[in-house]
Amino acid sequence: MENTLKYIEENKSRFVDELISLLKIASVSADPAFKSEVLKCADEVAKFLKNAGADNVEVCQTIGNPIVYGEKFLDESLPTILVYGHYDVQPADPIELWTSPPFEPVIKKTELHPEGAIFARGSADDKGQFFMHLKAFEAMMQTNTLPCNVKFIIEGEEEVGSENLGVFVNENKEKLKCDVILISDTHIYSNDQPTVTTGLRGLSYVEVEVEGPNRDLHSGLYGGAVPNPIHILSRMIAKLVDENGRITIDGFYDNVEEVSLEERGKMNELKDDPEHFKKSIGLNGVEGEAGFTTLERTSIRPTLDANGIWGGYIGEGAKTVIPSKAYAKISMRLVPYQTPEEITEKFTNYFKKIAPDNVKVKITPHHGGMPYVLPSDTKEFLAAKKAMEEAFGKEVLPYRSGGSIPITSMFEKVLNAKSVLMGFGLDSDAIHSPNEHYGLFNFYKGIESIPLFFKYYTEG
Repeated sequence: MENTLKYIEENKSRFVDELISLLKIASVSADPAFKSEVLKCADEVAKFLKNAGADNVEVCQTIGNPIVYGEKFLDESLPTILVYGHYDVQPADPIELWTSPPFEPVIKKTELHPEGAIFARGSADDKGQFFMHLKAFEAMMQTNTLPCNVKFIIEGEEEVGSENLGVFVNENKEKLKCDVILISDTHIYSNDQPTVTTGLRGLSYVEVEVEGPNRDLHSGLYGGAVPNPIHILSRMIAKLVDENGRITIDGFYDNVEEVSLEERGKMNELKDDPEHFKKSIGLNGVEGEAGFTTLERTSIRPTLDANGIWGGYIGEGAKTVIPSKAYAKISMRLVPYQTPEEITEKFTNYFKKIAPDNVKVKITPHHGGMPYVLPSDTKEFLAAKKAMEEAFGKEVLPYRSGGSIPITSMFEKVLNAKSVLMGFGLDSDAIHSPNEHYGLFNFYKGIESIPLFFKYYTEG
């Protein structure tokens, strides 16, 4: 490994320059106006993969955005690691809140990143993180230290639900056959306390509509005599969570995993700092389900949040109407052993039950995903732990994240392989927000850790 680490050290500057060139491509998957940029980015990823030493590199077409594939096969007797990442990014809006243009990457030093961080859309989610794998692979190839077979699958629709990835995986089971899947699309607890993500929450996402009168009404002529859908929707949403932070939906907690006190104690070794947590997001206080710490509330407990609410007139000036309809988007984060189908059905039944008779209610399910857990006594976790401990020079703890990566459960079902969530970002990287950034320290540590994972997984 000494030669591999030396190669990485000697090429750090070039690695960053190449990442910056990729970040300049506005591969926004949610907006059709950026389609040409998405296609350009796929082609560039394929070039980087081929230049790193991969064979059979393809830009595989789907009915949506392309999937980039490549491989290096050494011997059938060796294990095969499948690396997953995504080259598509979130929209940059609101542009005016960025301190520098989102697709003109700049390196800035901050208190948290004294070595500097790359500020650009996609820097942490996920271009900077999947690019670590390409550079780690290049380093292993250039130093003749690749210990096993490797395959790459880099998709372009993660930020819009990975709609075509499942189809591609199901149609290419033999091509993607592997022993383990390695994903860097999560974060560590901190640079001082590195972690390996051992759990993700699932997701049930719905849109609700409350309809009152058959048209918008004059609030002077009708006000006080007819139901106002905005008022009713607001009261209904308020009823979904009680004063103790418990979700009131009938049967919502029926299948919730009860994490042992021992495991909860291990989690809280991460030394949650309530004051830092509040300061980091500009709050004077936190809230949540009674009886659980902030760390537990954001990882091992299910949640319900209103993500947006609208209706009536929201333009400039005044228009005095009682709206005909009001809408909201609501997300529920799930834990083992809840399923999105179960929770969506329970939400639908309960939301209709609490609606007054003088309005109509419509619930439209959107995308969902299953929760995921990687036990901390498995070969996969232990290889990641050992690799990161060697790279960071610190103890690495298991960590459950509150986010969702629905593809992990799909991979396990179709490919019969566990996913190792070895991310290197920080929760302060502002992914999906203005001024997204990725620390150079984290970028380099990822490139150093990945070859070690390959080594220890192969030896294990």
